Amino acid sequence: MVNKNKKIKLIATLGPSSLNKKVLDKLKKDVDIFRLNMSHLSLEQLKKNLKFIKKNNIKNICIDTEGAQIRTISTTKRRYLKKNQSVMISSLSNKLQNYINLYPNFSLKSIKVSSKIKIGFGGLILKVIKKLEKKLVCKVLNSGVLEANKGVHFDSQIKLNCLTKKDLEAIKIAKFFEVNIFALSFANSREDVKFIRSLIGKNNNLISKIETRAGFLNRKKITKESDAILIDRGDLSRYIDISKIPLAQRILIRDVKKAGKKVYIATNLLETMINSIEPTRAESNDVFSSIESGCSGLVLAAETAIGKYPAECVEFLKKCLKASYQQKKLINNNKFFFRSS
Repeated sequence: MVNKNKKIKLIATLGPSSLNKKVLDKLKKDVDIFRLNMSHLSLEQLKKNLKFIKKNNIKNICIDTEGAQIRTISTTKRRYLKKNQSVMISSLSNKLQNYINLYPNFSLKSIKVSSKIKIGFGGLILKVIKKLEKKLVCKVLNSGVLEANKGVHFDSQIKLNCLTKKDLEAIKIAKFFEVNIFALSFANSREDVKFIRSLIGKNNNLISKIETRAGFLNRKKITKESDAILIDRGDLSRYIDISKIPLAQRILIRDVKKAGKKVYIATNLLETMINSIEPTRAESNDVFSSIESGCSGLVLAAETAIGKYPAECVEFLKKCLKASYQQKKLINNNKFFFRSS
């Protein structure tokens, strides 16, 4: 049972749906941390958003870095790739027409023929059939839609810096605006955490995100160097079967709490509420189970960044927290279980 004296934090990601005064005024009553995701922001947008947020008297801001992840470069339109279709991949910084262009720039030499590549979460899977100079020739194994800024996962080991060039600039901008919370995406090792710590300073709050195989295996060392851990169940499911994600979540919560650090839960908490005014029963149960398992906070991403009902999402999490805090009372008084007519 949750200790009602220990406040569980609500973290909301800001985006087009919530970066306006009307919604912000509603959110800031209950949200503990406001997250800006650099995977979906340019440096100019970051500056603009920070100015706007500061103007609305919000101080508890978190800059979430891009981190060591490969993504598709912006495309002018969505492309449907059919099964057995041939496509070309490039990691060049310039955009090649009719190619799948990837960011950040990295060496394709380590990619083996027959390697599989998953793009986004829509089921799109490619297979490398030939290597050319700075290019990969691939065949579509599983059809799907190719979109801009989607995560790309190779089954080959790829060496990436823990921060992109954009991340480094974003940290400088954030420090200028006196932001004091930073999140390291795709934290893979203690060294990754130490590096970003050297940039943000020892007095700023550092959240390390566990979302890779290496991150999960190195969780104890990463936790030791961090102020908090964020479990990104979406990207983690690339490496751990979805049927085992609940167990992985419990293992992480156990180990992080044992180290005396905070642990936040993210990904698909209220996915249905991106377009619907109410969540599913499964989502409600997932939120309650996460609270019961001892998490320190709940993270809303697309729900508050691009969803139709950002304020309602936060309100629903508040209701879940209240029900958890008052469960003894609720269990002994049936009237609390029913909707008001």
